[in-house]
Amino acid sequence: MAQVKQFVSQHPNLAAWIALALGMVIMLLIAVRHVGLLPGQILALVVVTTLLAGLCVWIIGLE
Repeated sequence: MAQVKQFVSQHPNLAAWIALALGMVIMLLIAVRHVGLLPGQILALVVVTTLLAGLCVWIIGLE
């Protein structure tokens, strides 16, 4: 647990990106369970969602 705290204190933006991306990807996967997308489409959505989370953290970090 100490290593996690140290990582978060040393890399706050990266830690925020990881946390936000995980939450967003989990919600995405729950939302598309019964939609019938192909695996490649789901992978593309996961990649774009992860990049979107990084963009959100970057925009918030500008302030």
